[in-house]
Amino acid sequence: MSAHGPRKPREAETTSAPATGLLTKLKAVPSATNEDGFFSSLYLFDRAFGLRPLAGLDEAGRGPLAGPLVAACVILPEDFDHKLIDDSKKLKAETLKQAFDLITSKAINWSYALRTPKEVDELNPLWASMSAMGELLESFQPRPALALVDGNKLPISQVKLKAVVHGDAKSLSIAAASIIAKVIRDQLMDEEHARYPQYGFNKHKGYGTKEHLETLARYGPSPIHRLTFRHVRPNETGPVGPRLF
Repeated sequence: MSAHGPRKPREAETTSAPATGLLTKLKAVPSATNEDGFFSSLYLFDRAFGLRPLAGLDEAGRGPLAGPLVAACVILPEDFDHKLIDDSKKLKAETLKQAFDLITSKAINWSYALRTPKEVDELNPLWASMSAMGELLESFQPRPALALVDGNKLPISQVKLKAVVHGDAKSLSIAAASIIAKVIRDQLMDEEHARYPQYGFNKHKGYGTKEHLETLARYGPSPIHRLTFRHVRPNETGPVGPRLF
């Protein structure tokens, strides 16, 4: 998907918890899962805003040296909660896949948008992320009464937005979006590994690991590397290996 153009992300008043009396009341409920008749703290965080439909947005892939950036948006049912849903960075691969299957089967709606390595280079990672999120919100149905966005910046949108720093560890909806974005991006990087096996994309997913930097020095950048990134730009880190592409 192509970008709509580099529009500056909105500065946001961030939040660590909803400023409503409902949260105080809900905190009295033990933090567990609704399988046992209780609700997780992530579910209670979302519930305390008192607005429905509530969407969560997050991205995967702002930092890697290679591959696309993936943003995801999801609206969960009002009574949905599950112990599998958590910050995607905390989950092992098998649990991530289980959580992804659960979210995509139970969600009212979910979607994702991609920004190519070239678009990330042109826009920069933050603007690429905001552009993808804005694209998702533009056509997302049902239209959210509120969308929670991970981080401290907000995309351009007519939808009411709230930035939540470390939101993937606080909000069920953001955590669900983070899982969708990560699983889809990991799958895409596995496909890229089949095209460019010498780089080991199936292991590091494009992040700047020691192994990845060594292959960059040996082979030079592939067509999916981000040429404006440190360790890929030869003028900042010294010459990389001969280009194979």
